[in-house]
Amino acid sequence: MKGRKWVALIVSAIALIFAAFCSAGMLINKSEWMSWIMLFVTALVSFLFIMQFIIAQQNVHRYIAEMDDEINNTERETIYNFPAPTIIIDEMGKIVWFNRRFTEYIYDEDPFGVELSSILTIDIEKTYSKRGTIIEYNERNYRVTATLNKKGESTLSMLYFEDVTEYVELEQAYNMSRPTVLLIVVDNYEDSIQNIKGSESARVAGEIQKLLETFMENTKGIIRKTDNDKFIAVMEEYQLEEIIENKFKILDLAREIIIEDKTTVTLSVGVGRGAVNLEESEVFAKQALDMALGRGGDQAAVKTDTGYQFFGGVSQGVEKQTKAKTRMIAQGLLGLIEESEKVYIMGHSFGDLDSIGSAVGLAGAIHNMDKEVRVVADPEKNLAAPLIDRINEIVEDYDYFITPEEAVGSITDASLLIIVDTHSKEIIESRELYEKAKQIVIIDHHRKLVDYIENAVIFHHEPYASSASEMVAELVQYFGDAGRLSSCYAEALLAGIMLDTKNFIMRTGVRTFEAAAFLRKLGADTVLVRSLFASSIESYQKKTKLVASAIVYENCAIATSDIKTEDIRTIAPQAADELLGIAGVDAAFVIYESEGMMCYSARSMGALNVQIVMEKLGGGGHQTMAGAQLEGVSFKEARERLKAAIDEHLRERS
Repeated sequence: MKGRKWVALIVSAIALIFAAFCSAGMLINKSEWMSWIMLFVTALVSFLFIMQFIIAQQNVHRYIAEMDDEINNTERETIYNFPAPTIIIDEMGKIVWFNRRFTEYIYDEDPFGVELSSILTIDIEKTYSKRGTIIEYNERNYRVTATLNKKGESTLSMLYFEDVTEYVELEQAYNMSRPTVLLIVVDNYEDSIQNIKGSESARVAGEIQKLLETFMENTKGIIRKTDNDKFIAVMEEYQLEEIIENKFKILDLAREIIIEDKTTVTLSVGVGRGAVNLEESEVFAKQALDMALGRGGDQAAVKTDTGYQFFGGVSQGVEKQTKAKTRMIAQGLLGLIEESEKVYIMGHSFGDLDSIGSAVGLAGAIHNMDKEVRVVADPEKNLAAPLIDRINEIVEDYDYFITPEEAVGSITDASLLIIVDTHSKEIIESRELYEKAKQIVIIDHHRKLVDYIENAVIFHHEPYASSASEMVAELVQYFGDAGRLSSCYAEALLAGIMLDTKNFIMRTGVRTFEAAAFLRKLGADTVLVRSLFASSIESYQKKTKLVASAIVYENCAIATSDIKTEDIRTIAPQAADELLGIAGVDAAFVIYESEGMMCYSARSMGALNVQIVMEKLGGGGHQTMAGAQLEGVSFKEARERLKAAIDEHLRERS
């Protein structure tokens, strides 16, 4: 029909042209009446042509409009019946359009005008990315992608829901089947069995072997013995998850093995989780095992590509009887000192008697080697002013102490920096000095932290030692003549030991008393050392007031001090020690403000691991002595966070 109209239009056009030529010819031949007739015919044909053209144009527009409607209807029908759920939301997140699949698979009610957030939890910003975001709903997994359409002031987003449940399940199955390496060490095995009968040694070894076999029998993994006290195991991820859920119950079972009714067996476990391959998993496992041993053993450390996770650590580190490692460290340290132009020794910020005392004792030995040595300490911000004053008074011919600013300005590439009583770069006396030093040695006894200094040439770390002063006292015994210290240096080391052991009550082992005996032989006067701990009557009154403010929560004494005093960092630990004397108190915590931060001083007799509690607040330390700092919080919030950390630790321990 439309073709015929176009033919009629063409014929009319030809007739119009023919009539126009005839009219022109008649006018030229002067045939007037014929001319008028032909002009009339021409006008008529012209009218018909114009009408036909208009009608044809209308038909074309109608055809185009009909085609457009057909296309739009097809698109709408296609999207409405699209096999994937699809919706359109406005800028407020309300659903303004949806297709049939959305009501079938996701929301079976009328969703028009409903806010999407009330139905699904989706990060809308992620949906605009190329890969979208994956959500879980009604036991199905969907990849949600979105396109944005802006018209004027209005904004619409079309969201597509692709069912990827099978892919997610396949990925999970793959991840759960990935192998993981575990390295297991029996803590201080050689020291534990060296003085027992052969039959007892065989029994202990057999029980350990049986324990590990039982540990592995419920898995499809393998375990192999690599040494008398070392084992390596490989298992799949889903089996490891069960072990983690049970919080490495093998640690508790190991402590049930008793050696001659005296000591218990403890294990340290390093786990390399989430590695790309077995080789990387083994590297992760070694790092995790080092971390577990560095924190005192009797625990499991799980290393992933994002950090560490710890389990256990309820017992104190077992003291090693052999000093072979100390002798080797001493020889290596002597070599570094001899090769260095200058030696700088610094501890942690707000240095106490152990930090300053160990530094002074080591500086005295190095000075005996005719080496230039300086102890880096802030003269204003330290807790060992009596010791510093005493050394300055006795040693008149040599100036040991130097400020951090002076040390930064004088250190050279040929200098050696020794850091004592800490291994965390966050709390050292001078971060700038550490960053300028080319050679670094660490001597520390605190349980290993995740942010430890990794670039040390020598990392002498003994978490079972009572103090850094004890470790230095052992080292200088292998320094030859240089280790024959004057009495003032011996007293500095003894003061550090007495501080961290609470006068030989806490964390004392055989080697602690051996170190103290060595210092006594050098002439250390215990009466003079005790005088370094003396406090003024004002400080004693403040400490008493702080103790009186304590409350008991879950067998933990918590005291809060708003006292504004320069010696609060000295008073707070003393108050925490006093609180441990209260019946029924397993741990004591003192919260105080210093340098614009909320600080915690934590003490325990061993019944509760205050190190783990403080780690939950970003701090660390030992099982019986730890601390932490929080910035930008009030006393009330600091107290509530402490209670939450205690609750969490008690839940994990139960």
